[in-house]
Parts: sequence; structure tokens; C-alpha cells
Amino acid sequence: MAAAEAAGPGNGETVRIDSWIWAVRLIKTRSLGAAACRGGHVHVNGERVKPAYSVRVGDEVRLRHEGRERVVIVKRLIRKRVGAPVAVQCYIDNSPPPPPREAVAPAGLRDRGAGRPTKRDRREMERLRGLAAPGPAAGFAGPGGRPKGR
Repeated sequence: MAAAEAAGPGNGETVRIDSWIWAVRLIKTRSLGAAACRGGHVHVNGERVKPAYSVRVGDEVRLRHEGRERVVIVKRLIRKRVGAPVAVQCYIDNSPPPPPREAVAPAGLRDRGAGRPTKRDRREMERLRGLAAPGPAAGFAGPGGRPKGR
């Protein structure tokens, strides 16, 4: 790597944290990295950091992103985004394993082949969501559908 791209541990160089987590592919874009820092999702050595924080070799970076916590130790500083095989050489990953995927189907999905919901099913779903009005439409009586007062 060129001298402008990498910094060795002996020369005391630093790199912005938002730029580093983007360069090593922990975050998809640098602006997402900056937003994660501003939102308090990035900690360096146990402290919340701003996007312009200067990270050094040996720092522990904790990142909460997409429902998962990543814990990495900075091994090499880079400024430019690199390929995945090179990126994993820039940190030591101490992250806990991802949680297993749930075998239960998410609520609200219909069984395959059940078809389109009936009017009764739709009203029941709306009632459960709190979207439906509790009774007949305002201004209408019962049978015949004639407005009240006529």
C-alpha cells in the first residue's frame, strides 16, 4: 500500500474513526459511519466518539450496526476503502457470534395458498392494528342504508 493509504504503528499517525470504519468495510458508506458516531453507536476504548475522533493502532472499536455489535481492535490504519481480503487484515475481530435466526415466521404473514384476505379477515386485521372505526359509518342507520333524520 502507498504511504498515503496506510499508516504504520510507529509513526503515530491517526485516521478519522468514521473514515476508518468505512475503509475496513464495517459500514457501507462514510456518511453512515458519521451518523453512527453522532448517534452514539461507536465507542473507542469504552467512550462514545464523534466522527472526527482520531483512531490509533491498538484502539478497541465497538460498533452497533444493523442489530449486531462488532468489537474490533485496530491493527492497521487506512484512509481509502480496500477490498474485503485486505480489510480483514486491518483489524482483529473480537465480535460475539451473531444470534441464530429465528425459525418462527414473522407475524402478519399469511400461509402460502391462503389467497387474498376476505372482507371479514381484512376488518379483523385492521381492528387488531387499531385502524378500523368501531362500528357502522357515521350518519347511517341500520338496514336500508338510509341516512338518519329523513
